[in-house]
Amino acid sequence: MTAPLVASALPLPLLRRGKVREVYEVDPDTLLLVASDRVSAFDVVLREPVPHKGAVLTQLSAFWFQQLAAVIPSHFLSADADEIVERIPSLEPLRPALTGRAMLVRRTTPVPFECVVRGYITGSAWAEYQRSGTLAGEPLPGGLVESARLEPPIFSPATKAEVGHDENVTLARLAQALGRSLAERLKQASLGLYEAGRTFAAPRGIIIADTKFEFGTTPDGRLLVIDEILTPDSSRFWPADRYRPGKSQPSFDKQPLRDYLAGLKQEGQWDGDPPPPPLPPEVVTARHRCRGAACCAPTMRYALEA
Repeated sequence: MTAPLVASALPLPLLRRGKVREVYEVDPDTLLLVASDRVSAFDVVLREPVPHKGAVLTQLSAFWFQQLAAVIPSHFLSADADEIVERIPSLEPLRPALTGRAMLVRRTTPVPFECVVRGYITGSAWAEYQRSGTLAGEPLPGGLVESARLEPPIFSPATKAEVGHDENVTLARLAQALGRSLAERLKQASLGLYEAGRTFAAPRGIIIADTKFEFGTTPDGRLLVIDEILTPDSSRFWPADRYRPGKSQPSFDKQPLRDYLAGLKQEGQWDGDPPPPPLPPEVVTARHRCRGAACCAPTMRYALEA
């Protein structure tokens, strides 16, 4: 078995090391993203890597970027290691480490907000609703239960915090920061991508409960969806045949990790800030319930491609 990749080191200029990915400059117009096996939750990077996670994120993103290209174009160029090495011959000795987890993309200027779409009320949205009946301070209908379907889906942007935790914000605040025109474009693009994604996934037995998108602009003003799209890191996927509103749902994503850490927070064993607590092996793999990112996401892709 190939050892997990904690961090990549390529003979290219390193522009950024994020929670999960390294971003390298290929030329002024092109970047190379390499997804490591690092995992984060509650905006904190955990010490333990999840084997194969980077390949899962990259290949699912490649699938969705191409599947949803008619909704809005993306920065995606290629996730094929042979094509990448042909474009950048100096990477030939590193081909095994890049296979599956590297993506060649167009360079954009990132929009400094995450564009979240919620089709069901869960996670931080459910926690806020329980406290105050709101989402990002805006009132929601009364009487909702955990995991209830939201119709229509709600556009719920969030800040992108380099340090600390992201914060849900209103559309009005997004418009104040970016201008009303761009804010509306982001909302429509996000809702369109989510609707197309969940429509595609539904007959294949998968509920896309919520997701976040990131966008960037090109020098000529085009809006592109960037980073990753509809992956177990950016979304919640539920098996439709096990969906039962009124409680938390089994997941094809990193929910087992979130649940474990949330339990530690409730017990006062972790305050939610770095340094993170150590993870037991069963949480890293989450294979015994077929719910972890490393084991279930490939199965999910096979279902989506069927």
